[in-house]
Amino acid sequence: MKSFLLVCSLFLTSHLLAQPFADEIGQFKKEDALHPPPANSILFVGSSSFRKWTDVSNYFPGYTIINRGFGGSSFPDLIRYANDIIVPYHPKQVVIYCGDNDLAASDSVSADTVFERFRVLFEMIRTSLPGENIVYVSIKPSPSRARLREKMEKANLLIQTYLSINSHASFVDVYHKMLNPDGSIMTDIFLEDSLHMNAKGYTIWQKAITPYLSK
Repeated sequence: MKSFLLVCSLFLTSHLLAQPFADEIGQFKKEDALHPPPANSILFVGSSSFRKWTDVSNYFPGYTIINRGFGGSSFPDLIRYANDIIVPYHPKQVVIYCGDNDLAASDSVSADTVFERFRVLFEMIRTSLPGENIVYVSIKPSPSRARLREKMEKANLLIQTYLSINSHASFVDVYHKMLNPDGSIMTDIFLEDSLHMNAKGYTIWQKAITPYLSK
C-alpha cells in the first residue's frame, strides 16, 4: 500500500510540474503561506505586462495591491490556476490583463476565441466570488505584434460589449491611449523587445486604471 501511495504521490507531483507556469504558481503559494496577503485587497492577475509591473503598488498609493501576473500566460492558464491565485484571496476587486498572448500563440486563435476564453474566466470568478467587482484592462497594441491589431480591436470590442451588460464589471481602454494621433503605435513607451512597457507605458496604464479601482 505504501508503495502504491508513493507512486501516486510522485505521479501527481510530476503532473503538476508538467503544467505550464507551475513553478511560478507554486512560488506564489509558498509566499502566501509565509506571508498571507491582506484581506479585501485588489488583485491584479494576468500575463507578463502585470508580472513585469513589479512596482505596481507605487503607482496606486492608498490601495492594497496583490500582483499575480505570471509568465507569458494566456486565458487558459488563468482559468487553470483560478482556484490557486484568484479565488483564495477573496479580493474586493479583480483586475485582469490577458489576451494578446492568446492571439500571438497561433493564427488559428481568433478574436471570438479570446472572448469565449475571457467569458469562461469571468463566469468562474462570478460563480466563486458572487458580486465581485471585475475590471478588464484591454489588450494593448505593441510594435512587435502590430499584425494582430485587427484581432485585438475586435476582441476588445467583444469583451467591452459583454462587460457593459454585466453589473460590477468595467472595461479599461488602454489600447487607444497607446496610439499616436495618426493611429500608429507609440514606440517610446516600450522596452527594447517592443512588447513590454517601460515606465512611460505604465504611467499611461496608471492613469487609465485608477478611476476604476475600488476604494
